[in-house]
Formats: sequence, C-alpha cells, structure tokens
Amino acid sequence: MEYVERIVDAELAARLRAAGAVVIEGPKTCGKTETATRATASQVLLDVDDNARRALAVDPSLVLDGARPRLLDEWQVEPSLWNHVRRAVDAAQAPGQFVLTGSAVPADDVDRHTGAGRFSFLRMRPLSLYEAGHATGMVSLSALLEGDPPRTSDPGLSVRQLAALITIGGWPSVQGHAVDDAARAARDYLEQVRRVDVSRVGERRRDPARVGALLSSLGRNVATEVRNAVLAADAGGADGPLNERTVADYLHALERLMVLEAQPAWAPHLRAKAQLRKSPKQHFACPSLAVAALAASPERLLGDLNLLGLLFESLVVRDLRVLSQPLDGRVMHYRDNYGVEVDAVVQLTDGRWGAFEIKLGVGEVDAGAASLLRFRDQLDLSRCGEPAVLGVICATGFGYRRDDGVAVLPIGALGP
Repeated sequence: MEYVERIVDAELAARLRAAGAVVIEGPKTCGKTETATRATASQVLLDVDDNARRALAVDPSLVLDGARPRLLDEWQVEPSLWNHVRRAVDAAQAPGQFVLTGSAVPADDVDRHTGAGRFSFLRMRPLSLYEAGHATGMVSLSALLEGDPPRTSDPGLSVRQLAALITIGGWPSVQGHAVDDAARAARDYLEQVRRVDVSRVGERRRDPARVGALLSSLGRNVATEVRNAVLAADAGGADGPLNERTVADYLHALERLMVLEAQPAWAPHLRAKAQLRKSPKQHFACPSLAVAALAASPERLLGDLNLLGLLFESLVVRDLRVLSQPLDGRVMHYRDNYGVEVDAVVQLTDGRWGAFEIKLGVGEVDAGAASLLRFRDQLDLSRCGEPAVLGVICATGFGYRRDDGVAVLPIGALGP
C-alpha cells in the first residue's frame, strides 16, 4: 500500500532534532511502525524477532547497534530495553538516536528510569478525515485558533457517507476497502483485544466474555460521561452487575492498550457560581471500534440518529485531537450543574482556546450557537481570556461566521 502522509510526520521529525529518543505511542494498527520506518535508518521488530529478544538477554548492545536513528518496534515487550536506550543516548550526546514504538503502556517499574531529558513522547492515532482524503482542509484549525473566520463551500459529505466512514474508521490498512470488510476487520480487532491483549497488560488473567460485555456497553455509551456503576450494571445484564473494581481494572487495561482515550473535563475560571462536573467522556481510539463493539452497520446507524450523533461527536473529537496535537493542544469538554455543556474545548499551552458544539444536523446549529454563547457568559474572561473561536461543527453544509460571531464548520472541510 502507498504510504498515507500523516500530520504526525512533521512532529516526529522535529522531535528527533531535539531529543535523543522519541517514543511513539498509539493503538495497534494505527500506522506507528510504517511512520517510524520512514524516519529511521535501521529497524528491530521486537514483537516478531525472537533472535533480537534473545540477544537482548545476552548483550543489549547487539540490539542497539545499527544505523541511527534506529527503530525499536514494540519495545514494551522487553521493558528492560528502556534503561539500555537511556544509557546509549547519554553516551551518544546527540539527538535523533532512537525511535521506540509501542501499542501498550508498560506498568510502572521502579527499576525503569524516567528518561527525563532524553525521551520525547509522541501520541499517534488513527487517520483523521483530512489525512484519509475525506476532508478538504479548507477550514484550518490553526487559523481558527488565530481568530480567522472560516469560509468554505459545502465539501459534499453526506450523513450517509459519514455513517460509512465512521464504520470504516481511520485505520490505514482498511482505507479503500469495502465497508463490510473494514467492519469485519474492526470486529476482529476487538476480538483480539478481549481474548488476548487485555490479559497481556499487567500479565493478569481477565475474563474475555466480561471484557466483551464491557466493550459493548462502552459502545452504547460512547461520548458520554458514563459512570463505572452504570457500565457495571449494563455489562452484567441479567446476571447482575459486574464488580465495579473489575470494571475499573478492565478500563485501565483498555486505556493502557490505547483502545480507549478518555476526554477530560475543562476547568475554566467562572463568573457564575456553577459547579463544574469533572467526569471524563469515554471514547474509543476510533469510533469504528464503538461500531464494532455493537456489531452495527451504516444502515443501523442511519436508523438510530441518536447513536449516530454520539459516534459523530466521537469522530470529531478524534480529528480535533489529531489536528490540535502539533499546536500543543488538548481536547477537553465542559459541563456544569446548570446544564451548560460544550462538546469539545481545544486548549493550547500558550493560553489560546476554542470551544465547539458538535451537531449532526445543520438544523441544530442555532441551538449549538446558543449553548456556546451561554457558556461564554459563564466565564470570567478576564482570567481565562476570550475564546479564539466558538464554533458549531456539523456533518454537512457551508463554513462561515454567523452574525453573533459563532462559526459554522463542516467536518468535511476541517484540516490542520
């Protein structure tokens, strides 16, 4: 397959110029190895190379020797490698020595040095619509956060097309495949997760049937602030709720595998006496996994617009994460006890921020705009600053700025 250019390519190049080693973390099959291979001069694939693992046990320098930057793929299968890389970076006294890729976060280890000053961490996710060629990029997130108004014609994506794209997902290996084939690949992905991967994380046996039930429950509650108690009751079904500690353990394992990525709550300065809700929203790494967890299809999604709306929100959050990362941005959400909520807040480290409501239908733009303006009125803008943009991200339509200052943004136009 021809390589699909990634937004993260430029980030990786920049970090290799600044750090001795770059750690690329992301879910399986999101494209880490291919991206890292293009940026490195030699490679070791530790998950499939038994000889390399045996050599590591005898003489770690044998694995580290080679043209640099050197890729150490799936390094977490041999966590002891971390300290050897750290020492090699110290010895080289130069940036761009190693790239480490991993699809699971190793458990905390008192014997593993933090790597501060040597390692740079880079998160990688499935393809955004822009990277996959389904969005024009005529509306730049970077420009929006500079205060520029959007202006674009309808990019031409329909709700029916979006239901198919959500089902296919952003996995590089299935781009261009038939929807049914891509959906099958996503279901097989979750089968591997529940049967094998969750028990490899922390080397603790976990019940595949219960993990599968939890994944289905997460699919039904995607893009919501669902509590563990609700997941426990829903996943347990007629047999009674699961133990909440079991649910918490499974969620932690899925987060370490980067199958799940929670969306934290934003805590701005307020003028009103509202109480902020601090619960995160639950998202899969790609909304296609939520569809797979429910064994759904585009036709079923089109018959359940409430579910499709939640999956569309999850798609937009995924894309905002990919597009904002080079800007040092985080994607959060807001909700208070007065019922004011915002689906996504993009906060940059330099203090700039923007807030977005995510609406499947263009008929919901007015409600989304009203919610954003009410939200802004809650804030102490003297302390958190004026928003660079307030925007309603829609499935279809034109991109423009309304008279009230709220931007209308079709997802099919959103780019870096």
